[in-house]
Amino acid sequence: MASDRYLFTSESVTEGHPDKMADQISDAILDAMLEQDPDSRVACETLITTGLVMVAGEITTQGYVEIPAIVRSTLEDIGYTRAKFGFDSEVSGVVTAIQAQSPDIAMGVDVGGAGDQGMMFGYAVRETPELMPLPIMLAHKLVRRLAEVRRLGEVDYLRPDGKSQVTVEYENGRPVHLSKIVVSAHHRPDVDHERIRADMTELVIKRICPPEMVDSRSEILVNPTGSFERGGPLADTGLTGRKIIVDTYGGMARHGGGCFSGKDATKVDRSGSYMMRYVAKNIVAAGLAERVETQVAYAIGRADPMGFWVDTLGTGAVADEKLAAACREVFDLRPRAIIDKLQLKRPQFRPTAAYGHFGRTDLPALWEQTDMTGKLKRAAGG
Repeated sequence: MASDRYLFTSESVTEGHPDKMADQISDAILDAMLEQDPDSRVACETLITTGLVMVAGEITTQGYVEIPAIVRSTLEDIGYTRAKFGFDSEVSGVVTAIQAQSPDIAMGVDVGGAGDQGMMFGYAVRETPELMPLPIMLAHKLVRRLAEVRRLGEVDYLRPDGKSQVTVEYENGRPVHLSKIVVSAHHRPDVDHERIRADMTELVIKRICPPEMVDSRSEILVNPTGSFERGGPLADTGLTGRKIIVDTYGGMARHGGGCFSGKDATKVDRSGSYMMRYVAKNIVAAGLAERVETQVAYAIGRADPMGFWVDTLGTGAVADEKLAAACREVFDLRPRAIIDKLQLKRPQFRPTAAYGHFGRTDLPALWEQTDMTGKLKRAAGG
């Protein structure tokens, strides 16, 4: 590591954040398409602002879905049912602009090639049970708890938007202390800030953050400006794919740049990233590294990767080159093989569009399995 002691920060947002609203709409449309036609080709983007949702993209499918109905149902489920909350799912406008997938892309995908060029990264680390970085896992758990408090009615003033941010102090590469904890809670206008701070501290922060890592040096901030009355699309435009670091490892690992939501699995932005997480998690679970970053790259229409790389960041039980060779022996990295192995033609993606795609224990996400550890250890000789 660069130093013995350092701080690292990650953030997350609730399902009611405008960008996450857009992600969920895009993935809800994808799921609806896959339910009717598992071979649907979908690249669906959503823009959401005050009183308006616009859905655009390229879709080729044998099925049919009523996109405005999916948009409204998704927004209602999130909790945007009144204009004063920041959006009204019933009366807001929905505009669609959909065309078929480009035939230039389709002819490469049809024979099992990648749906686009690009590079994708995976990461795993032995600092949480989920083999994820602690800052992003705590940030996700804080906003999930914030949403739970709202949905259960534990307080009566919360609205759907919200954010969290967690700064963790590391010593010799291991998390030892929570330096700063931020929770921003969208709320009804007539509620006193001190009440919100007390409630969020007791009902959210203390329920999630490990008490042994919080002390008098820990700084806790709730609604740092003192008010969060205007939220959702009323306060900020939402766009699919704008929270890619929230979606992955909270900045602890690199990101290839492509988002996941609204894309079927022939798009290697999604399937390649899921596979790299699967590979990385199995490496750490097998005891072959304490932390590891993986990368794969593709060219459009080509099945075999342009490159594959493993970096155990100085924690490997065997040489990185040997480990990379073992991974190539154990894991089939061709797009069609990834789709089959991880069962990515199933409608399962809308729940991934909030609270992270990785480290999830509440979803049947096959990319989170550690079923290849035995084969990997044998191949690596570890």
